[in-house]
Amino acid sequence: MQFFGKTNFKFIEKRKKAFILSGLMILVSGYAIFHKGVNLGIDFTGGTLVQINFSQEIAVGGMRETLSRHELSGATIQKFPNTNVLIIRVKSLDVGPLEIVQKLTSVFQEEFPQNQFTIERNEVVGPVVGEYLKKRGIKAFLFAFLGIIIYVAWRFIGGIWGLAGVTALTHDVFITFGIFTILGKEITLPIVAALLTLAGYSINDTIVVYDRIRENIRLQYKKPLIEIINSSINETLSRTTMTSLTTLLVVLSIFILGGPVIHDFSFAILIGIFIGTYSSIFIASPLVYEWKVKKSR
Repeated sequence: MQFFGKTNFKFIEKRKKAFILSGLMILVSGYAIFHKGVNLGIDFTGGTLVQINFSQEIAVGGMRETLSRHELSGATIQKFPNTNVLIIRVKSLDVGPLEIVQKLTSVFQEEFPQNQFTIERNEVVGPVVGEYLKKRGIKAFLFAFLGIIIYVAWRFIGGIWGLAGVTALTHDVFITFGIFTILGKEITLPIVAALLTLAGYSINDTIVVYDRIRENIRLQYKKPLIEIINSSINETLSRTTMTSLTTLLVVLSIFILGGPVIHDFSFAILIGIFIGTYSSIFIASPLVYEWKVKKSR
């Protein structure tokens, strides 16, 4: 199915403007990450766990809104099925666990005066992702990138293809991470999962474009390289657009209807769809062109 008719957009000629735009986004993201700092969630920082048994049923959504009004928006809420028991995890703050329990008690007495409650458990919890897991996660990420470089280099007979693809992938993940930092959103395990999902989505779209470029280089070897890459991107433009739009509709539905628990996860994927589509056209392919032009000189 063709979303567009025959197109002849000059994508490679716009590469310098795209490089400048991406450079600005990377600089802003880097400034936010290293100057403003990352807002790590309880998965990374640890905090206080409080288990509360209410006498009447209480909605998790209502509880989350209540805590947000009382400056406890970072709390993670879990409800036991078929009970009125809630487990609330509050990220480590400047106060101790006793002060957090006292604050929660006062909030519940103020907001739910008719709903009696009992605090059944109160304990300090460590971060789910410790230093060991962080280091292992970073190593896994680096090995995954190395594997992508080797595979793409082998498949397309040239290391530049793999390096350019991973550069575009890193570009997407870093900018998405930077946007989350700028907006002050918490980085939790679901967000890490979203970034990994984005990485897979990005490299998949890039491989499709690369495959068409490789095929056209073999079939149209007499044409200038810039024409071959432009025509290849134009030929895959309908596929790229359709894939992005259908994915966007699904993720947008989750973002609007999925509720606050999955809101940030879907938001990360939404950002990634736009940036990933942009990078596969304006970053990954132009990098290959720049390298081959310099190599020929």
